[in-house]
Amino acid sequence: MQNPSAPQILLASASRYRQGLLDRFLNDYETVTPDIDESAEPGEDPLSLAGRLARSKAEAASRSSRDALIIGADQLAVLDNTVLGKPGDHQRAVEQLLGASGKSVTFLTAVCVLDPASRKRYEHVDQTTVRFRRFDRRLADAYLKHDEPYDCAGSFKIEGAGFVLFESVSTDDPTALVGLPMIWLAGTLRELGCLLP
Repeated sequence: MQNPSAPQILLASASRYRQGLLDRFLNDYETVTPDIDESAEPGEDPLSLAGRLARSKAEAASRSSRDALIIGADQLAVLDNTVLGKPGDHQRAVEQLLGASGKSVTFLTAVCVLDPASRKRYEHVDQTTVRFRRFDRRLADAYLKHDEPYDCAGSFKIEGAGFVLFESVSTDDPTALVGLPMIWLAGTLRELGCLLP
């Protein structure tokens, strides 16, 4: 589906979930893992932070690959205006899930595309709201042992069995919850001549 005359595409992310999404329609791209500071700046709100991190990843990758079209991305899970990090282990994941039980978590999925021809930035942040059903530790434990989502912000995988925890999902793009808003990204790549009609 790619235009053979289009520039090399570089995904500035090590996320296997994002790679899986790109694999659906791109057969030739490379990945890099940008080394950036992901801490929030003083007074920075989660929406601004998500956008800045995606932009910073893209810009860091472009410094060594100026002729490539760069896709930078980041995702934050926000509960009660607090950013939830990746849990890393079972106990932290249980705490995250029980904290979300009966509440709504907003997922901010930011993407920044750097076009090597025009040097322009194309940026977008998708907001997805996941309403969690009420559940106890027994369900949280059972789910976590099934999916082991310890590298996922929010402690679940929508592409796994995470839906057992949900009451509803509100989004304009269901792929955003996995890690990249593919509807927006595909349209942007097409506009930049990277995809055939």
